[in-house]
Amino acid sequence: MPSYRIRTATPDDLDAARSVMLDTVYRDFGTGYVPRWHADIVDPAAAYLDHGRHTLLVAVDEGDGAVVATAALDSRGPAHPPNPAWLAGRYPSGETAQLRRVYVRPAHRRNGLARRLVGALLDFAAADGGYRAVYLHTDPGVPGAEPFWRSLGKVVCDEREAPGGGNGVVHFEVPMPLGGP
Repeated sequence: MPSYRIRTATPDDLDAARSVMLDTVYRDFGTGYVPRWHADIVDPAAAYLDHGRHTLLVAVDEGDGAVVATAALDSRGPAHPPNPAWLAGRYPSGETAQLRRVYVRPAHRRNGLARRLVGALLDFAAADGGYRAVYLHTDPGVPGAEPFWRSLGKVVCDEREAPGGGNGVVHFEVPMPLGGP
């Protein structure tokens, strides 16, 4: 079984992390790069490394040193639009830790990496002391994404149930670890 190290990304990791992210949006999402949704992928340093309340984690395969997974957290709540206004109000920026870019290369899936990365992000959010909620949204069309998030959090809005299906995404709240706010 492969061995992985989870750590905070450094500037030297950004090209490899960006590659994991772009491969995921092209392969798994089928959207490719969309600037209004993926600006953080192009400039992860500004989005995650240059802000003390944000972080970008990487999982490194200890066998070859390759970055094989990413996970990020920032203090931006869901924006309205495109998300429902009530959801943006429930998870305001500054008080909400939003989980983003939890992506694992296909050859490294089913090794517990996403769960380990999310655990590290939740610890980061709790240690911050200023977050009152952890939020994320996912595309249920990505294989395994919805069941994974359901195993960690609770659904607060399933847009597929809205008139017209909304944007078709599922919104989750994930509990803070013990000791969090």
